[in-house]
Amino acid sequence: MQRPNAAQLTYGSATVVLATVALLLLSGTTTTLGIAVICAAGLLLGALVAVTMPVRERPVNTSVDEEIRVPAERVGAGADTRIGS
Repeated sequence: MQRPNAAQLTYGSATVVLATVALLLLSGTTTTLGIAVICAAGLLLGALVAVTMPVRERPVNTSVDEEIRVPAERVGAGADTRIGS
C-alpha cells in the first residue's frame, strides 16, 4: 500500500473533524457510549475518504526523462587566460 499524499491526509482529517462535529450536534447524545460510537464513525468515514480519493500519477514524459543533459563549458576570463604571471 502506498503512503498517503498531502491531499489525502488533508481531506481525510477534515472529514473526520467535520463529520464528528456534525454527528455530535445532530444526535444530541450525552452518553459516553454514544460519543464513542460517533467518534469511531467519524474516524471510519475519514479513513474511507482518504483511501478512496483518486491519486494523481506523475505524467511520464519519455523524451525529457530519457534525455541526458551535459552541462556546457563555461566561457569567460579565468586563471588560464591571464598573460605574464
